[in-house]
Amino acid sequence: MNRRDFIKPVTTIRFCLLTALLAIGTILLSPALTAQPASGTVNAVEPFEAGEISGIFYRNRQDASAWADDELFEQLLQALASLSDHGLDPAHYHLQQLEKWRNDRQAREHYATDAWFAAAGHMLNGKLDPVTINPDWTARGREADLVGSLEQALEQRTVTDSFEQFAPQQPEYRMLQRELLSLRQQQSTPVHEVPAGPLLRRAMRSERVDDLQQRLIQLELLSPDFQPGLMDDATVEAVRVFQAMHNLDTDGVVGTVTLTALNRGLEEKLNQLRVNLERWRWLPDDLGRRHVRVNIAGFSVTTFEDGEPVRTHLAIVGKTYRKTPVFSDQIEYLIFNPWWEVPASIAKVDKLPLFRSEPELVRELGFHVLDSSGQDLDPDGIDWNRVTPGNFAYRIRQEPGINNALGQVKIMFPNVHNVYLHDTPTQGLFQQQQRAFSSGCVRTQYPLELAAWLLEETPGWDLDRIHTVVESGKETRVNLTNRVPVHVLYFTVVAQEHGGVRYLDDLYDRDKTVLSGLQKNFSQ
Repeated sequence: MNRRDFIKPVTTIRFCLLTALLAIGTILLSPALTAQPASGTVNAVEPFEAGEISGIFYRNRQDASAWADDELFEQLLQALASLSDHGLDPAHYHLQQLEKWRNDRQAREHYATDAWFAAAGHMLNGKLDPVTINPDWTARGREADLVGSLEQALEQRTVTDSFEQFAPQQPEYRMLQRELLSLRQQQSTPVHEVPAGPLLRRAMRSERVDDLQQRLIQLELLSPDFQPGLMDDATVEAVRVFQAMHNLDTDGVVGTVTLTALNRGLEEKLNQLRVNLERWRWLPDDLGRRHVRVNIAGFSVTTFEDGEPVRTHLAIVGKTYRKTPVFSDQIEYLIFNPWWEVPASIAKVDKLPLFRSEPELVRELGFHVLDSSGQDLDPDGIDWNRVTPGNFAYRIRQEPGINNALGQVKIMFPNVHNVYLHDTPTQGLFQQQQRAFSSGCVRTQYPLELAAWLLEETPGWDLDRIHTVVESGKETRVNLTNRVPVHVLYFTVVAQEHGGVRYLDDLYDRDKTVLSGLQKNFSQ
């Protein structure tokens, strides 16, 4: 992939200007504003792809200089330097070159404007194009009048803080940002590593336990009443808190996985924060007054109302080879006691081997076999050993009941991925911390309670009625009076409700691609 393929050009940023202005096309700056310095140093720096919006900006001001005022130019340098507080690299916005051109007003003009528009655009909608990272991306970005914003900042002499208005307004973004700033202050302190070795369990004594305790103190997790060198109650509890923060099994035992997380360096965490700040910049500020967020990497489904989390459900998401896609949609209806229409790929790959080895399970598990015309077939009359994925010509359905793979309810937001939320008969899987077991859909714990929340604005429905319908065993569809937005997202650092953040495993190995894009300096 070419490095520019997934970096978002500033000309594609959504800003509120009249269509007539945009129809003008790329407007070149006047010769006076694009002149090169005598030294020729500008030739070593490629301009950003902001020609169109820069042209509109200078047209509006009759080509008057924006940065002849040295104080405003210094404010711009401060503003660009502050981008690091949002996980963006100021060096990617001509900062070093502009610092060299402090005394060359002619040289700095064009690049200063380009830098401002590029930085503002990247703060507004992200540096990277989310569609190139996640092809299924459907969430709408945020909008702003970038030209008007720069004009106002220059007039009011508030360039220093002018990028802050474009940062996401979600409280989770600010919590991740605070964590970034906090970790940066700790960069001079090396991580106290815990050496590799046997499992560390309750009541054990060793020098490695002492190292563990020093690391937990460094993380501000260990209470002061611990006994040095002993895996006492205080130490075990601190380990459990650490494990919960990192979505690990909270057994209080330090094994390979917990040890790796404990010894993770600050730079790795900083990069993880930078990646997830970028993901927030891809999202709109308004996710919906009432909405549902699925965090694939966090194995969770959370409902929100008026900006506040209402309830969180454990979730099971797609396996690493059947990934749950990232996209946004609208929940339209629920189906209680659903039939399961088995997708052809699952029928061939998962069910066919099962039917071959234990054909009696076709009936026992409530599966129906239909031919191409939709007629029910007698499964006992099929020689499953003669059926292959290549000649598989059946449609498989599973009737409602205790064995139904969708459980008691499915929550529908029709989409091209055929992904939805649903119940599951395999409740034991929710006891595991890493829950990537599905074929792409999202299995949800306590789905009837989630259904009741979704139906709160649909007259006549509450949890009691839901239980009555479920007990009837009949498939029942209920349309929501008001559709509820659902956002299926992928965050590997998440804000906690009572402060702090949790670092999660990069389940689908997606952070590297985002980080690589953020680290590319497309101004060179």
